[in-house]
Amino acid sequence: MQRIDATLLHRLETLSQLQIDASNKDAILDELNKFLDFVEILNELDLDNVPPTFNVIDSQAPLRQDVPQSDPTVAQKILSHAPKSEEDFFIVPKIIE
Repeated sequence: MQRIDATLLHRLETLSQLQIDASNKDAILDELNKFLDFVEILNELDLDNVPPTFNVIDSQAPLRQDVPQSDPTVAQKILSHAPKSEEDFFIVPKIIE
């Protein structure tokens, strides 16, 4: 089983674009390795005779007809909660220059 070490944690930081405070790195390494230990325990389960869609509750969610509805006031109600809007659009800060 692979363990998460400081090198892998640094790579995960880079990929996720997160910065972990140096004082928290040991605690985070410990927590991530506990997750891996738990997953390893799950891998020991014998699931050969369990179908992939097994569910302990033998029922299905009730379905309803998918009927399109048109209400022109919905957009205005939604836009009324926005901090800034113009015509039928949200106004947001520019993030790409």
